[in-house]
Amino acid sequence: MSKKSSADMRQHLIDIAKALMAEKGYTAVGLAELVAAAGVPKGSFYYYFKSKEEFGQALLDDYFTTYLQTVDALLDGPGTARERLLAYFDYWSATQAGSAPEGKCLVVKLGAEVCDLSVDMGAVLQHGTGAILDRLTQCVEAGYLDGSVAATTPARVLAESLYQLWLGASLMVKVARNGGPFDAAMSTTQRLLA
Repeated sequence: MSKKSSADMRQHLIDIAKALMAEKGYTAVGLAELVAAAGVPKGSFYYYFKSKEEFGQALLDDYFTTYLQTVDALLDGPGTARERLLAYFDYWSATQAGSAPEGKCLVVKLGAEVCDLSVDMGAVLQHGTGAILDRLTQCVEAGYLDGSVAATTPARVLAESLYQLWLGASLMVKVARNGGPFDAAMSTTQRLLA
């Protein structure tokens, strides 16, 4: 097996941490657990990251980079803007309702926790969620133009309302341990986009 470059090893640590932290949270995953899961000597972690906080920032940056590619594919895909918005929320429901940690939304899992711990990680979350809202807003505006979404409220307000609705539904899915809150969120989303 060939030796990984520094950039590859950083990415390997981030990839391992995504599933661990999506399941357990940021503070519950210690460095010892992370490096053991990654097969990296504990002392070498600090060769790749100055601190766990810097690592958290890199983890969130990576998450948003990957997630925004998915958002773009869904919101820029075929169909009316309304159909694309509904496809995005269908994707959200499908990926967040199960128990597997892979693909889970790190905004939902880590948002409140890391914003209280780190201003810098909070800034990454704010920037990343802002980028999601920008894309949702653009799709809502496209829906106003193609007539598939009723223009009853400013596009940004509707986009924020939808995103907040789904974040809340994601939390309630965790509490209820079933997908019922996503069904309710989808019904509300369909009414808001009518």
